[in-house]
Formats: sequence, structure tokens, C-alpha cells
Amino acid sequence: MTTTTAPQSGTAAAPGRPGAGMTVGLFITCINDVMFPQTGQAVVKILERLGCSVEFPRAQTCCGQMTTNSGYFDESVPAVKQYVKAFEGYDYVVAPSGSCTGAVREQHPMLARHTGDKGLIREVDEVSSKIFDLPEFLIDVLGVDDVGAYFPHRVTYHPSCHGLRFIKLGDKPYRLLSNVKGMTLVPLPMKEQCCGFGGTFCVKNPDMSAAMANDKARHVRETEAEYVVAGDNSCLMNIGGVLSRQNSGVKAIHLAEILANTEED
Repeated sequence: MTTTTAPQSGTAAAPGRPGAGMTVGLFITCINDVMFPQTGQAVVKILERLGCSVEFPRAQTCCGQMTTNSGYFDESVPAVKQYVKAFEGYDYVVAPSGSCTGAVREQHPMLARHTGDKGLIREVDEVSSKIFDLPEFLIDVLGVDDVGAYFPHRVTYHPSCHGLRFIKLGDKPYRLLSNVKGMTLVPLPMKEQCCGFGGTFCVKNPDMSAAMANDKARHVRETEAEYVVAGDNSCLMNIGGVLSRQNSGVKAIHLAEILANTEED
């Protein structure tokens, strides 16, 4: 992976691999950049294994979801403009977050229209259409559901709300996990129930949020899994925090970190 100020030209292809010739911009997202850098590293490892050239544009910042969800549309526009500046010119943009992917894909065009700036609207429509959450990119763009992963553990999957309802990942994460060698994937009871994080929701409604997180942790424990996996580290931070305080022994792990692991590691 290279760290860049602009997309690099003349990328060498990786013959025989599905990502050959593709230049992908990694949108790390705030929470991963600050708290879970290993998730971004895992995404790079997966994509490069599949032949993609991955770049990390240093100009990237927050997607603006938090302020947008709180109704601060004008204050969110600079984040939209900065995203366009950082990621224009890439073949694709990949993020390890259904939440932030949904914000860019759905909220950025709305915020551009809010400004009435026709030039910004055109730029946002073009750039925002190129972002994919990791499972989408692997299956819908590269056409693979087996990335050569190995993870010899008992695992249960939590579908985050934004992945499930906003960008509609469907069965894509399950298809990827079902092909991980050595892993036992067990169903999570009440899997579609929110974990209670919800960004500012957990700040504004702490008692309700805590009750929802405790319900989710209880269901995770019922599976007797060693790991709970999800595609958003915000959800995993919430669920994992409860499981840790309960001394459950269950660990939280991002989907990318499982898919990056191989028998050679």
C-alpha cells in the first residue's frame, strides 16, 4: 500500500488475480484510524492478495455522518468537499464500515443538493458512486466469495444496522464467512436486533442503549462462540465492551481481520 496525495498512474497489473489493474482508495473511517488501525491493515492485506493496488490518500477526513445525523447540514458540507478532493480519480473506494459507506453513498449526494451547487452535485454523484463496503467490493466487484482465509475458531456474526438496512448487504458477509477454512459459524439469536450503539443515540439515550447492548451480549453468549464478528467497529466496540465487563471470554473482531488471516500466518 502507498500513502498518497493523489491517485498514482501507471499501476502494474497482477495477472490472474481478480483485482488486477485496479487502483483502490482506502477510506479508513475515523474510528478505525484512531482506535482500530489493524482493521485497515487487514483490508489492505486482503485487497493486495487479490491483486488490487491500494492507496491511502492523506487528504481524507471524516465522512460527516455524525453532524449530518444531528441535523447540521451546512456544517457537514466541508467534509463532503474534502471527501471528493481526497478520492476523485480512483477506480473504486473501499471502506471497512457499512455505516460510513452508507453515509458517503446516500448522505453526500443529499448534502450536495442541499447546497444548490451544481458543480458539487456532479462531483459528488461521480465520486460517491464508487464507494463500497468490503463485502460488497469482494463479491459484487471482484466476484469472489472465497478469499483464502483460515480462522480455526467458533464465530457468530452480528449484522450491523447500517449494513443490514442502509446499504443492504444481505447474505454477502455470510457467504464470505462460510468459505473461511477451519471456522465454525454459528447463528446469532435475534441477529437483526440493534446493539444499541447508533452513534449519538447511545449518548442521548444511555439507559435504552445499555439495555439493548446487554440483550445483544446475552445472545452472543448463548451461541458459545469464541468471537463475535461484524463489519462495523463501532458496533463491536459497544458489544465487546459489555462482553469484556461481563468477563465472558468472547472477543470482538472485525470481518476484515478474519478474512485477512491465512494458514501461513
